[in-house]
Amino acid sequence: MDANSDSPVPAQQVIALVDDDRNVLTTVSIALQAEGFATRVYADGQAALKALQDNPPDLAIFDIKMPRMDGLELLQKLRETSGLPVIFLTSKDEETDEALGLAMGADDYIAKPFSQRLLTARIRAILRRTELAKQVPDGPADDEAAQPVRRGRLELDPLRHRVTWDGKPVTLTVTEFMILEALAQRPGVVKSRNQLMDAAYSDDIFVDDRTIDSHIKRLRRKIRAVDNDFSAIETLYGAGYSFTDG
Repeated sequence: MDANSDSPVPAQQVIALVDDDRNVLTTVSIALQAEGFATRVYADGQAALKALQDNPPDLAIFDIKMPRMDGLELLQKLRETSGLPVIFLTSKDEETDEALGLAMGADDYIAKPFSQRLLTARIRAILRRTELAKQVPDGPADDEAAQPVRRGRLELDPLRHRVTWDGKPVTLTVTEFMILEALAQRPGVVKSRNQLMDAAYSDDIFVDDRTIDSHIKRLRRKIRAVDNDFSAIETLYGAGYSFTDG
């Protein structure tokens, strides 16, 4: 590139890390910087809150178990004034914690121990969706791929990462959303586990079949929380899964 070019240099995207484990802060920060991100680190929620409000990053990653102010309380206070994208990265791998965090407005939930590549892929996916949503905050998107998907009682809004079933909101992680979107795009068509892995993960991340099965179970459980009779995701043993909008 010509050194005298007037082309603007893209600003680095900033990721804030909030965790009381210094080893996690250091290793994750180094890994994200190697991927081209700028990072800010905070050792507890109370120290992070004012900084996140006064000088918001592009995305934040919170631990849940922290002294002074835990990650759930930090998110609750942050959501009073900010829609900042947030990922929980935590050793608390109980479904109640995940459900509470997502209901409070977290964008994703990744349990320790975790893959650095998976974390980076999730960050990029959320940042892409956030950027698209900013481009069309009030009106319909022109891009056909960004239009809401309606299949029977299901509606997915890819830009805003919103899902409703029979008009009732369903809170999903980014991974769950991508899997459901892949199934709903072509009702009745069987998607193999490999195809769903390709839809939900980047090419350089390997997950086994059981990971997809676990996501499908959680998807069903979450939608059944608003409709106990939900059965639109069908299992075809040995083949994969399909979505029926009938």
